[in-house]
Amino acid sequence: VLGDSSSSLLLSLLLAQLHLLASAFPAQPRRIQTDFDKLTNQTRHLLKLTQDLLKDPVFGTEVDHHRFKSLPAISSRVSDLSSLEFKPTLSQLYADLKSFEHHFEWLNRTRKQQHSSVPKLTDMISHIKSLIHSLQRQMTRAEASRIPVPSPSLPPNLAFHWEVVQSSQELLQRFRLFCDWASRVFLTLKSRLPA
Repeated sequence: VLGDSSSSLLLSLLLAQLHLLASAFPAQPRRIQTDFDKLTNQTRHLLKLTQDLLKDPVFGTEVDHHRFKSLPAISSRVSDLSSLEFKPTLSQLYADLKSFEHHFEWLNRTRKQQHSSVPKLTDMISHIKSLIHSLQRQMTRAEASRIPVPSPSLPPNLAFHWEVVQSSQELLQRFRLFCDWASRVFLTLKSRLPA
């Protein structure tokens, strides 16, 4: 009788420990939702950085030309959010972010060569790289493929300060639109995850 009760007690303790162990590690969907919260927050932070940079008085005029032919174009509408597919959307956001990263790095190098008074972009580039890294982790978990990112077609060397200012303004305006769209996309994709 003692052997049966001790094995029952041992089994009960083991089951209790298993329950504690299982509750110590949250379910995978909860972690994925937290990852999407992080992606959304990082994107919103980039949006705020972009808006703050655009408030600089040097950007006081409107830009009406398009120097950057290879920048991602946001052709979607809010109504298109409901038809997004998970993996292809992650892949496209990754490719778009990499394209913006290349453009901002080019602009930052150009700005340094010109000794331009355009606001520094190193903080922006650092945050873009961080967002790309977070998105890569999410893509790996989702087994989403990476779309090849073509080399950007960049404007010819900018000879004048005003050209650097106009290029900076155009790039920041386009990136602001992208960040706004991307944050909406991340929220939409998160809402489709299992609870």
